[in-house]
Amino acid sequence: GGKPYWDQYDGKRNAVNLGFGWDRTEHVLWRLQHGEIDGISPKVAVILIGVNNLGANHSVHDTVTGIKAVIANVRHDVPRTKILLLGIFPWQENPTSPQRVRVNAVNEQLAKLDGRDKVTYLNFGERFLRLDGTMSRLVMPDFLHPNRHGYKMWAEEMEPTLSKLMGDSPIQ
Repeated sequence: GGKPYWDQYDGKRNAVNLGFGWDRTEHVLWRLQHGEIDGISPKVAVILIGVNNLGANHSVHDTVTGIKAVIANVRHDVPRTKILLLGIFPWQENPTSPQRVRVNAVNEQLAKLDGRDKVTYLNFGERFLRLDGTMSRLVMPDFLHPNRHGYKMWAEEMEPTLSKLMGDSPIQ
């Protein structure tokens, strides 16, 4: 459902999408260690990973450690690349669900990376929620994956920060 927004915002920037469904940090690390980004030098790398680690019952600590390792590998492979680290999106309908609590705990740790080693942290997960903190099926029908409307919100929220990091004008 996100292809129109990818085309509108990211396709014009010669972007490449290296994310895969069911990805966990260890999968990303394996691909990075086996040449996934060899030979490229992007201006910005957008990293959003971790919810599937939590879904596989990894601890908050292990999930954060995995995300930090992904950042370190990207930093090693493409040292001039700026990193836009996205907070993990809310998971589950209820704000007090164990999954949502764990996502929030990971995001609290990730926020501490903002401004360090060319990392910009951006968390706009609240945009996907109602005022009472519950998630709407109109944005994430399964309370985890955005639909077309959710992808549009994602692109619009990320655009000002991404354009600043890219050094270009925001795309409308």
